[in-house]
Amino acid sequence: MRLSLVQSRALLGLQSPPVTVEVHLANGLPSFTLVGLADVEVKEARERVRSALQNSGFDFPNNQRITVNLAPADLPKDSGRFDLPIALGILAASGQIDDHEFKHFEFAGELSLSGALRPVKGGLIMGLAMHQQPKGRGLVLPPGSAEEASLVPDVIVYRAKSLKAVAKRFALADSKHEVADIQDDQGWAKLEPSALPTQTMAQVLDLADVKGQAGAKRALEIAAAGGHSLLMMGPPGSGKSMLAHRFSGLLSPLDVSEALEAAAIASLAGRFDLAHWAKRPTRHPHHSASAVALVGGGSPPRPGEISLAHHGVLFLDELPEFPRSALEALREPLESGSVTISRAAMRAEFPARFQLIAAMNPCPCGYAGQVRSGQHNGPLCRCTPDQVQRYMRKISGPLLDRIDLHIEVPSQDANLLIHAPAAESTAIIRGRCLQASRFAQQRQGCANQLLSGALLDMHCALSSEASTYLQQVAAHFGWSGRGTHRVLKVARTIADLSSKAEIEISDLAEAVQYRRPIEADR
Repeated sequence: MRLSLVQSRALLGLQSPPVTVEVHLANGLPSFTLVGLADVEVKEARERVRSALQNSGFDFPNNQRITVNLAPADLPKDSGRFDLPIALGILAASGQIDDHEFKHFEFAGELSLSGALRPVKGGLIMGLAMHQQPKGRGLVLPPGSAEEASLVPDVIVYRAKSLKAVAKRFALADSKHEVADIQDDQGWAKLEPSALPTQTMAQVLDLADVKGQAGAKRALEIAAAGGHSLLMMGPPGSGKSMLAHRFSGLLSPLDVSEALEAAAIASLAGRFDLAHWAKRPTRHPHHSASAVALVGGGSPPRPGEISLAHHGVLFLDELPEFPRSALEALREPLESGSVTISRAAMRAEFPARFQLIAAMNPCPCGYAGQVRSGQHNGPLCRCTPDQVQRYMRKISGPLLDRIDLHIEVPSQDANLLIHAPAAESTAIIRGRCLQASRFAQQRQGCANQLLSGALLDMHCALSSEASTYLQQVAAHFGWSGRGTHRVLKVARTIADLSSKAEIEISDLAEAVQYRRPIEADR
């Protein structure tokens, strides 16, 4: 008997290390042994491969000893992605197909019992891995996964619909299987790069739908222009969620490298959709989400909501209702832009450079600060001062310190809602945000929110008058060094929105207003 080698790839976080599938057929007691630190899903491949081969018209070597090794042996393997390479290895080892050209290809795909190929997670990640380590090989994937991988430039991708289609490509010249019986030419195809969809403003929710709230819209504009995080506090129905859901329309489109990163994370989670290509992801988990759901985890590690929001927006509505452990887990990613998931057998790092948009009520009932008057007859707060304090303390000081902009979103008068004039559209505000972003990129090569160290000192320099003002305000409110620096970054963005080369004291004064502590007015 003989040995056959088939190349494939595993998934380990956002990495796709190479795996060699070694198949050996020998005389002895009939058996099918699979080794190489395989998870349960991989070991179940024995039954899928057996049925797929038989239902595809091939001979399964029932009377021989089959040994399949997934090398390297110390690399964890999971999912059904190794079904196709295992089946091809058995066919080659038993002399039913030719394996001389296997060295020019890498294979992955889950087999159905009929022999059809099903999509696997991480097709785009496999394509990125091959792009980073080019070896001139083609990547053979099922429909659905192949289209993902073809988005990666300079990677040769083949789409195969079934085991028969792949076997036809490597059929022996004297094979007993007729070509017509194996598959038609439509089962195997080389994918060409196709035109990618682009985002249009018609697909974006419009800020013009939000009546009034000029101050909140100004804060959204600043956050979008500089990449800043934002916390909105106000009574129920004041428009916080409407504003948050329209925020992503103010952001600049993703470039190719950013789009590939965001799509790779979505592919790993099995949520990639070509229609969302190059669009800023927006995630809005329910407030019952756990720390693992937000940050990621599991075995093998999987990305959480903050990674799925990479290069996009994470909207946390009803912020104090989230578990305390989940909110505290956001502190490090907000600073570093990444999260590391460590387990006993493996360690994975996921990017998490997102913009946090959070919303909350001023108290448990939501109506703290409401006053009955001729202009406003809203509900009165029923909470005691102690209840309000406990509610506000659900959000820790270190987390609040990492949020750049704090604003109040008051309730709107009914007359304003009905008779308000037309507001600025998302397209108009987005134009100003993009112009300010370009200023920052041309000046320092990154968004203002990412400034630190020498770059912060260089591009956020203040006059002596402005410096004295900032020192007095920081001492009055007791800001930390981080808080003071974040005010500087926001002031830099406000200056960019006005096309100013230097930060003026008026820009600094506006930035200070967004940093003042917001508390329920009793």
